[in-house]
Amino acid sequence: MKRKLKQWFSVQRAKNPGNVVLGMILLFNIVFFFVAAAIISALSLDGTEHMGFIEAAFCTLTMILDAGCIQFVVADIGEAGVLITLFCLCVVLTGMISFTGAVIGYVTNYISHFIENANEGKHRIYLSNHVVLLNWNSRASEIVNDFLFSGHKQHIVVLVSSRKDEVKRELEERLSDTVERENRKRMEPYQNRNWLVQKIAYFRYHFRNNLTVLVREGDVFSSKQLQDISLERARSIIILGNDINNTICKFEHREWADNMGKGNSQTIKTLMQVAEITSKASSNDNQKIIVEITDEYTWELAAKIIRTKQVDGKCDIVPVRVNQILGQILSQFSLMPELNRVYEELFSNKGVEVYSMEQPYENVTTYAKRFLQEHRHAIPLAFMISKGKNHGYYVAEDAEDIPKKSASVDMNGFSVAVNRNYWMERKSVVILGHNSKSRDIMQGFASFCSEWNRDGQDIVNIVVIDDKKNLDKMNHYREYSFVTETVEADVFDEDLICSTIERVVSQSEEDTSILILSDDSVLNEDIDANALAHLIYVQEIINRKKKDPAFDPGSIDVIVEIIDPKHHDIVGSYSVNNVVISNRYISKMVAQIGEVDALFDFYTDILSYDDMDLGAAYSSKEIYIKKVSRFFREAPEECTAGQLIRALLAETTREELPPEERDPAFALGYVKRDGTILLFGGDQQDIPVKLEMDDKLIVFSSH
Repeated sequence: MKRKLKQWFSVQRAKNPGNVVLGMILLFNIVFFFVAAAIISALSLDGTEHMGFIEAAFCTLTMILDAGCIQFVVADIGEAGVLITLFCLCVVLTGMISFTGAVIGYVTNYISHFIENANEGKHRIYLSNHVVLLNWNSRASEIVNDFLFSGHKQHIVVLVSSRKDEVKRELEERLSDTVERENRKRMEPYQNRNWLVQKIAYFRYHFRNNLTVLVREGDVFSSKQLQDISLERARSIIILGNDINNTICKFEHREWADNMGKGNSQTIKTLMQVAEITSKASSNDNQKIIVEITDEYTWELAAKIIRTKQVDGKCDIVPVRVNQILGQILSQFSLMPELNRVYEELFSNKGVEVYSMEQPYENVTTYAKRFLQEHRHAIPLAFMISKGKNHGYYVAEDAEDIPKKSASVDMNGFSVAVNRNYWMERKSVVILGHNSKSRDIMQGFASFCSEWNRDGQDIVNIVVIDDKKNLDKMNHYREYSFVTETVEADVFDEDLICSTIERVVSQSEEDTSILILSDDSVLNEDIDANALAHLIYVQEIINRKKKDPAFDPGSIDVIVEIIDPKHHDIVGSYSVNNVVISNRYISKMVAQIGEVDALFDFYTDILSYDDMDLGAAYSSKEIYIKKVSRFFREAPEECTAGQLIRALLAETTREELPPEERDPAFALGYVKRDGTILLFGGDQQDIPVKLEMDDKLIVFSSH
């Protein structure tokens, strides 16, 4: 028995030393309390001769808690015996040390330990219907930031393996900056009003931060730590890939660069652990798992995990190919720069958005004509199957606008005359620099050429200016017929870079886009440095050309990719409208998919052109920016957005047309010559439209 007791005590001392100390403190004080009460009762000296054990116990406790209560035992110290006085003093002193001091010290230490554990994320968080971010990268703060525009309160839990304080600081700066900027915009109409009106307006309309963000540091592969953040109760789990922006260590940078394209083991291990938890019967239904993927090997492994672990109606895994999507986006922006601001709104949780509704499949032309007869606040775009279910896709300002019914639009005989022989015009593109998405960008151009090349002529003419190392890595782009020239020049070869750009612009009969890429494989301190230097060169060229009265500034579009959003204002100061914060697009897309994963299939479709080399018909639909002068035989008369939308749909689906030419086209908005962009949202009958031949139309169609 003694040996077992000794063994038990040894184990408890090693496992729970705090509990052992507390137990010893309490045991000593209980024994001391009863012994002291018994002695006071048994002494029966002057002042205590009539005191029983219960009364003695009460007096002992009061003396320990308050030394002044010694008078209940020793009424008059001058007349009391020395023995009882000394004993009472010993009880008071011992009680103050062993009971009051020890217990208070232990409780204080326990509170400190509790706070420390809470700060370190060692306590379980009981949440439901929240969003979980696992890992951290340069896109993470943008994902959290976009949830600000969701319109309702949300809890977001971030679990990182390190740098918790830095992550919290980054998030606080990003969110506070957005809230301040949005409030400035909302208060602009009231700037010249009196103080009281401004205060009332701010109270009613100010932008609120409805996010509660909890950042914890721990092991993202630990089943216990994942359960401690209530992963099985989360609405969405977003698994982020690691990137070089997490470190400035040159040794880690070299290792990261060497391993690029060889698979992301962290992503795969995290996905396996998350899929294991969310696929259990005890987890919530319809959980969404969005996982970022940057290379082919990780994509193949993720596909195998999905086939094995995905449970319909339980956990839906959506793999997002980051580099492929960004490559497609950057190539589309080079061809149609205005798409930058169109996607910026459509892919976000603010302004006009794309919405998905589960509904029976219908012929889109038939359904759209019927829908537009009694709905004026939304535009139906397509029907697609996602996760085995039929979905309809709409463009609207709010989800509540889709079912909203209104009187039919008065057409008044309004019609448009579309150029049936319309074809995208040729485009020259100069690419400055490189990044990890360079091959995906070229694939985006290749798919565009596949759909729009005519009579064996490349519709795109590309010149790449880059350093020798990266041109050799890409084999000088020889596999792409539309790349007509590559020029070896590093960022310091200003004369060669500028002379090449000026030559291309001067020789091109068509409009020219200059795509400036930011290298995402450099250290933190060098992020966007080369892109900003290239921007300075390009701006100098444009400023020189502006001195020529015959020069049309609209013939050159500059698209600058930056990685760090903090550099946005720097780029904007160079009069560049098309600043592409590449990470922000993925972040916006991920945030929307986290709410409705059926949107992912729609985004994938509009970013992919049809591969006509495989004999495909014009099946996938895209968003195009088409010049009014080329798309229409004549500029449409002044009208409303509602009239233009319905007239264009009717014109492109006329029964007199051959079936293969009945391609429904939807007008989503317009671009004015001065760069003003408007997407049709709200009541279409209240939106006036006056298109001129130099304007452009935003069109959703398959070609």
